[in-house]
Amino acid sequence: MQAGLAKLIGLAGETNVQGEEQKKLDVLSNEVFVKALTSSGRTSILVSEEDEEATFVEPSKRGKYCVVFDPLDGSSNIDCGVSIGTIFGIYMLKDGGEPTIDDVLQPGTNLVAAGYCMYGSSCMLVISTGSGVNGFTLDPSLGEFVLTHADIKIPTKGKIYSVNEGNAKNWDGPTTKYVEKCKFPTDGSSPKSLRYVGSMVADVHRTLLYGGIFLYPADKKSPDGKLRVLYEVFPMAYLLEQAGGQAFTGKQRALELIPEKIHDRSPIFLGSYDDVEEIKALYAAEQKA
Repeated sequence: MQAGLAKLIGLAGETNVQGEEQKKLDVLSNEVFVKALTSSGRTSILVSEEDEEATFVEPSKRGKYCVVFDPLDGSSNIDCGVSIGTIFGIYMLKDGGEPTIDDVLQPGTNLVAAGYCMYGSSCMLVISTGSGVNGFTLDPSLGEFVLTHADIKIPTKGKIYSVNEGNAKNWDGPTTKYVEKCKFPTDGSSPKSLRYVGSMVADVHRTLLYGGIFLYPADKKSPDGKLRVLYEVFPMAYLLEQAGGQAFTGKQRALELIPEKIHDRSPIFLGSYDDVEEIKALYAAEQKA
């Protein structure tokens, strides 16, 4: 809320490893998280969207965890006050030896915790440690996060789909058919409503609470997908599965991907169980054709 007053909106004048223009808050938030995590005594390796290489914590400060994170998701929305957030996933080192990059190049099924913090009308932390999903809201008067959304369960089917339809001309067949079905159902049901913020945290948060589906498919411009596997796809897929939903890449269960590089990308379809089943069926039908 103080960003505008502190002159932290606008561009920083640099680009990150993804080729994206960095906002001032991108740079600041990355510095804050890296400093906090490296000094915690609990981490050995950090992977940030903003840094080309992984950060290895000095031996005297190392712990047993690896943290992968997008320090400020949705930063293109900063200057207009739309909800933004932080996405993170946590792994344990594979063994007690010297940490290597292989310790973070693990499938999402190996996550020990994942979550996001959304900065909007309130500051909310949504997290899972493998036993369901819980949401905590910051109480500024206490300076603490209070449990406000216990044991979150996503509805089995939703009325909302969330996708950037500006990319529609570049979509593959299954995605095109699915969105067409959302808009013009042939079974007599009501059309789904389109809701798309452009901040993954905000769009997935709404999907988690209200049900429906979030889609970021591969297309002709991004044949490998747009979202990053380690710190966007995996944490959100983990949360959705823990809440009773599904996450699918167009080929397989999202959490079973094995990344080869720290900034690998993937398509993603995640949300209510039945809604994801529908798009899985369309991909299966295409493969059989």
